[in-house]
Amino acid sequence: MEYVNPPDSFMQDELEAVLSDTDGSLELVELNPPDPWTAEPREAQELRAGEITLTYLTHACMELKAGNKRMMFDPWLTGPAFARGWWLLHEPPSDAMDRLSQADLIYISHMHSDHLSYPTLKHLSKRRPDIPIYVGDTSRPVFWYLEKSGVNLTNINVVPFGVWQNVDEHLRFMILMDGVHPEMDTCLIVEYKGHMILNTVDCTRPNNGRLPHGVDLMMSDFAGGASGFPMAFHDGKYTAEIFKYKSWIQYYYNWAGFKGYNLVIRVIETDDDFKPLKGGYEYLVDFLDLSFPDVRPERDHAYEEIKNRVNVMRHVVLNGGLWDDLYIGFNNRMSRDPDVYHHK
Repeated sequence: MEYVNPPDSFMQDELEAVLSDTDGSLELVELNPPDPWTAEPREAQELRAGEITLTYLTHACMELKAGNKRMMFDPWLTGPAFARGWWLLHEPPSDAMDRLSQADLIYISHMHSDHLSYPTLKHLSKRRPDIPIYVGDTSRPVFWYLEKSGVNLTNINVVPFGVWQNVDEHLRFMILMDGVHPEMDTCLIVEYKGHMILNTVDCTRPNNGRLPHGVDLMMSDFAGGASGFPMAFHDGKYTAEIFKYKSWIQYYYNWAGFKGYNLVIRVIETDDDFKPLKGGYEYLVDFLDLSFPDVRPERDHAYEEIKNRVNVMRHVVLNGGLWDDLYIGFNNRMSRDPDVYHHK
């Protein structure tokens, strides 16, 4: 196969592989130091009743009060996420936006729109544009789309992984990376008077699996991943991310350079009910020779059919959005034959 990262795209730096002399394993993600929370240790102090409170607002949005400070995590309080694919299951408290505006600082774990909610931040920016917001120094910036969003936030702080950030003499926090998606996902340790809170957010392998022992409170996601079945996937489980816009179809696939693979796909633009759309585009791509046939070839081949909601697909394309808006946002349906993850 051939693939070249296009100019100005995000590329993860090459990681040095360290071969273990004992079991032959390769360590690709270096965590240095591996246990950064042990730096400048603090003895646990006795707390008064109610000195620390943690309140669930909705989705991943939590409010932490520690002493006289208020922290907010991943505030998604209004509007949809993933290009209208997700909506809040639990309505936040009526004063949630007021509480957000009064926070001393906000932590946003990553750029997915159910954690980085521009509709929420738009409301916030009108009330308090200089509120301190902290994000990790990921290679895929959390606020990648800030300028395009038109949201005016003036106090965004990008901090390195594994370094304590002091809020006051008793409260501090540390952002850690994910070992599986270090380019995007982060998690958080908060410590107050020596008592430690761990929020793993969406990390698949937080801090590459090295975590503090004896934490006082841990917050974890309630599912190993998001699935829209049966809305997103039809007769299969494997997701694909295919760029499609009529004037760019052949240009795009040739530019991406993916070929030499015995796979044929059919891409169909549909309405919001995944029904064929009059005037919508439908085409085949044969990745064996990167051709665009009118009918499926007669040879044996793997086949995948992808139906995309046209308005969402074109919105993502024209605005440079994330592919996550399509497949996490339940905005396409896929079927494949044979129904296997890979074929040879």
